[in-house]
Amino acid sequence: MTNLGLYLHIPFCNGKCAYCDFYSAFTNEELIDSYTTALIREIKQWGGKINRPIDTIYLGGGTPSLLNYRLVPLLNAVYESFNVLDNAEITLEVNPADNIFEILSNAKKAGVNRISIGAQSGNDTELSVLGRRHTVADTEKAVKIARELGFGNISLDLMLGLPDSSCDTLKNSLDFITSLAPEHISAYILKIERNTKFFKICNTLNLPDDDAVSDQYLFMCEYLENKGFCHYEISNFCKENFESKHNIKYWKCEEYLGLGPSAHSYLLGKRFYYPRDLKAFIKGITPTPDGEGGDLSEQIMLALRLKDGIKTEKLPTAAVKKCGLFAKNGLGILENGRFSLTNNGMLLSNAIITEILEEF
Repeated sequence: MTNLGLYLHIPFCNGKCAYCDFYSAFTNEELIDSYTTALIREIKQWGGKINRPIDTIYLGGGTPSLLNYRLVPLLNAVYESFNVLDNAEITLEVNPADNIFEILSNAKKAGVNRISIGAQSGNDTELSVLGRRHTVADTEKAVKIARELGFGNISLDLMLGLPDSSCDTLKNSLDFITSLAPEHISAYILKIERNTKFFKICNTLNLPDDDAVSDQYLFMCEYLENKGFCHYEISNFCKENFESKHNIKYWKCEEYLGLGPSAHSYLLGKRFYYPRDLKAFIKGITPTPDGEGGDLSEQIMLALRLKDGIKTEKLPTAAVKKCGLFAKNGLGILENGRFSLTNNGMLLSNAIITEILEEF
């Protein structure tokens, strides 16, 4: 059987960022205890059903680092319930505003070997506008402590297209982020989502227009590539051999199990998810079926996010011809039996993918 990825959703935050639409709840220690107990219950139940090697574990949120000392019993439950490979990639998302030395020390004890730090910007004013609780100095401190504790795989998150931003402000953030020498950078364009503070006040935000955001994205791609980062996915860059193994499973339609409210799974050709309801999860609600997964159109849609792209032998002739037109217009590369998107093409990926799938 192929290896499986495991995602654990930790739906707690000490505050809600102005742009965030992920499922999370304000918390207290008692609620975290109850949730950890419920999550361990689910881990043990699923471990009894699945005999598959686990090669990636990802603790996302929310703010998973709020588990702190609970990381040890939680991951111990995973090791006891599943066949976790010795070289498994185990990622923890961290907010640099929290008690970072204690959290990272407990993460190390728990077996975490990859840290994803929510830096978002190298500018304190931008961080304040985003509603982040940390400062630039906090990010620098978090990376320093992680290195001192022996973490050799650090990813930093960066946002672009922020209010009042430009290529100049983005360069300042990129200068700061790269000065910390991370192995991986995830860079996301700000999207205004419903049910967020930014959605309510969007008319008051001085957001760059689409052309300006495109300029920022292309500037960032060139900047990071010149710094030796491989642009391996639309929003992700890494030093050699430091791709996010867990996230690559999503883009390659490989199977994974997600546990926790709002967590999605793809297992044995089926997709399912847990409802966005913390109390219901603690009480033991079962996941909701979400249909079949992994068909050719889905494979193409996800694979075109990756720099490797897709094999054209999977495409009908008309779709290959369209790929040729995209390549002529500088939006893609069509060679050696593969089609992939250029940086310019990645900016229009949704439209390009839609046109290709229209030929099926």
